Amino acid sequence: MTYLPYGKAAGGSWSVEITPALAGWTYSGLRVADLGGSVSFSTGEEEMLVLPLSGSCTVMCGGERFELTGRASVFAGPSDFAYIPISTDVTVEGSGRIAFPSARATRRLAPRYVPASEVPVEIRGAGQASRQVNNFCAPGVFECDKLVAVEVLTPSGNWSSYPPHKHDTPNEGEAVLEEIYYFEVAGDGLGYQRVYSSERGQIDTLAEVSSGDVVLVPYGYHGPSMAAPGYDLYYLNVLAGPAEERSMAFCDDPRHAWIRSSWDGQAIDARLPFGRTS
Repeated sequence: MTYLPYGKAAGGSWSVEITPALAGWTYSGLRVADLGGSVSFSTGEEEMLVLPLSGSCTVMCGGERFELTGRASVFAGPSDFAYIPISTDVTVEGSGRIAFPSARATRRLAPRYVPASEVPVEIRGAGQASRQVNNFCAPGVFECDKLVAVEVLTPSGNWSSYPPHKHDTPNEGEAVLEEIYYFEVAGDGLGYQRVYSSERGQIDTLAEVSSGDVVLVPYGYHGPSMAAPGYDLYYLNVLAGPAEERSMAFCDDPRHAWIRSSWDGQAIDARLPFGRTS
């Protein structure tokens, strides 16, 4: 089970509830709430982020209170966010679609708030492989025990997560990671996500995705993520793995690695960045 259309992974208060048990792995998780009031829970063994996809909310945990301004949509620019440690009771109040990326962890860090202005925005690729990465919880940017999360925005007609790559074999230059793709598509549109086999195991997914859909990547090459003409594509990547040091190191599919050199001399798509002018 790698493709979960919106509603397939709903549970309780959550419109999306991906736990390690449901995914059949050990670390990575994601919950999404279509919030119109409040939700309360305990993080248990998971460290967690509170990330508005649309709307705003207040986070109360461990004696702290964080007001998240949020955003109108994922295409309006990065959002502020909060970090919630393991073994913490949480109440979130507000209105909008709120994501809760998570990872099983053992080290307890302090609750924290990060404003949107401090989220690093990176433009990757060139030409029709131009895309934007909001590195809000990338290694070296924000401290967690196990959790890694970034947002990727792909203008309509472009490809991202390209060339295809993998994180499934422990060696120099590659980290072992369980990865979740959560999608939003502008204008109630559609996109496509590819996942295919590597030396680690057999997997074969080509999913048509729309807002609220999830693709799980336990292993294998993943990419491209394809934004259909007319529809900008967003995905939230949630990653975690067994390594002591957090890393997003990857290995390109050697058949397609040459694509990176083809970007030399190509212009960056002028539609980028989304929602930020400086």
